[in-house]
Amino acid sequence: MIKNAIHRLFSHPSARDVDLDAPENTLLRASIIQNKPFLKQFYQDCYSSISKLLPGKINGPVIELGSGGGFLKDYIPGLITSEILAIPTVDIQFDGQSMPFKYASVRAVVMLDVFHHIPRPATFLTQAADILKPGGRLIMIEPWVTAWSRFVYRYLHHEPFDPGVKAWRFQKGGPLTGANSALPWIVFDRDRQKFEDRFPEWQVKTISLHTPFCYLLSGGLVFKSIMPAACYPLCRRFEKWLQPFNHLLSMFATIVLQRK
Repeated sequence: MIKNAIHRLFSHPSARDVDLDAPENTLLRASIIQNKPFLKQFYQDCYSSISKLLPGKINGPVIELGSGGGFLKDYIPGLITSEILAIPTVDIQFDGQSMPFKYASVRAVVMLDVFHHIPRPATFLTQAADILKPGGRLIMIEPWVTAWSRFVYRYLHHEPFDPGVKAWRFQKGGPLTGANSALPWIVFDRDRQKFEDRFPEWQVKTISLHTPFCYLLSGGLVFKSIMPAACYPLCRRFEKWLQPFNHLLSMFATIVLQRK
C-alpha cells in the first residue's frame, strides 16, 4: 500500500502509462536515460567501470545482455549488444538462459541490472561458463542487500524484492516485470558457499559495494529526478566519503566472476 502510494505521487507520467514488458518500453527507457542528465551520469560511471574490468590478455567478442536502453557500446568498441525482446537498436535477440555462442569463444559477458531478472540463474551461470574462454569474465552491476537498500527496494522500487526466499529461482513473469532484486546478494553472498560448491569453474574476483544515494536521487527510470545534474559530482564525492559504511548503505554491487 505504501509502495503504491509513493509510485502514484512521484513516478514519471510516461513510466506509468507503458507496459513494462512491451518492447516499446525499452525504447522509452533509452529516451529517459538520455533526457535525465543526472541519471545519464550514473550510467556513464557504470559503463566506464565495466569497461575497465574487462580481461586484458584475451581476444574474442564481448557480449552485453539487456542492452536495449543503454549505450555501453560507446565504451566498448565492437561490443555485441543483445535483448530478450525484439528491439531494433540491438545486434541480436536471445534469452540469457540459452546463449547462441560456441564453447570457449567469448572474452567477456557484461550486464547492468539484468541478473536479477533471470528466472533460472544457475542455468545462466552454466551457459556463461561454457561460452567464456579460460580467464574470461562475467561482469555485472546489480542491486545489493544492505540495511539501507532493504528499505529502498521494498518501498521505493517497482520490482519484486525478496531477500528471504530460499530458492535461487523465481516464478517466471514478463521479461522485465519478472524479477527478484535480492537475487544477486542471495547467490553471491548469502549462499556463497553453495555457489562455490556448485560452480567450481567460477572464481569470484571481486564484489564491490557502491552507490548508496546517487541512483535514488536520479529518480531512476520510473521516478522524477530529485536533484539537478550539476549536483551529481558532489553526490559522488559524498558517496566516496561514505565508503567505510558501504556494507550498510550501498544499493548496488559490481560483481566480477572469472572463468578458471
